[in-house]
Amino acid sequence: MTSDHANKPDLSRFETPAVRHLAWLCQAAQLIRDPCVFEPEGFLPTDYLATLQTWDKHPALAPDILNTPAHYRLGHYVEALYACLLTDLLGWALLARNLPVRDDGITLGELDFVVQNPSTLHVEHHEIAIKFYLGYHGSASHPPGWYGPNPSDRLDIKTARMLQQQRQRALLPASLRALSARGIAAAHISRVFMPGYLFYPLSQMADLSAPAQIPSVSTLSSVPTSHLRGHWMYLDRIAETDTTNWVPLIKPHWLGPWLQKHTPDPFQLQQTLTAISQTQSPRLFARLEYNSSSQLWIEKQRIFVVPSQWPGAQ
Repeated sequence: MTSDHANKPDLSRFETPAVRHLAWLCQAAQLIRDPCVFEPEGFLPTDYLATLQTWDKHPALAPDILNTPAHYRLGHYVEALYACLLTDLLGWALLARNLPVRDDGITLGELDFVVQNPSTLHVEHHEIAIKFYLGYHGSASHPPGWYGPNPSDRLDIKTARMLQQQRQRALLPASLRALSARGIAAAHISRVFMPGYLFYPLSQMADLSAPAQIPSVSTLSSVPTSHLRGHWMYLDRIAETDTTNWVPLIKPHWLGPWLQKHTPDPFQLQQTLTAISQTQSPRLFARLEYNSSSQLWIEKQRIFVVPSQWPGAQ
């Protein structure tokens, strides 16, 4: 099976996790298809990979965020990396970040990023998110669709919120007042940035190369066909599956790809599988393959394993 990361720069060259995560953000496929989507690749300098390589090999030359322990909340960590992408790689001016928007004492939300594009000198507003969704056939309690590990989060709902609410927030009178109070002009354009993965169910639990077709949700007109893919399965079918060389992925390492020097630990795998049953929470795993030239175990596929009652009462 072709790796999820084929046809992209080889990110396994970066040994520092934060640098590898930043490199992934630079080229990760989006989960929203819309003209307002921000594609960093179109703005990156031609030598950006060389810059990342320098930061990887010489941490003292890297921005502080790349040498700081990652925030335990993935969203906060991605925001920090995105700020680094904009300012340290693209050279854009960061005018405001997480700017509160209030009207008569009521908080209406925040503007994630307000930046100035040096090429156009225009002020831009960017809303960002990192998302992981599992394609579900549907049941009496949950319609077919793409659900997050926490099933209250759905791709269609989040996409609508990003495009219709969060992106439009910079146009609110309260937002214009908040910007003006800081001497910032109104945003000339609003963009969204939402990379991530879609996880397809397995048609044959022992065959990880055979994702099932979901007629009601497999047509993804709102998602680019280039989206990154994984698979998902129920815990009660794990005994039928070859889990050789699986490792659990711990946030912030949901940003791919994962690599490690040591051999996958079957005890760690079993502990995490047991935790799924105990906590009734989905967990993410990577299937690794050994690369003899780099002497590293490198991610080739990722799989969510979910409890038998996910996404709700069956």
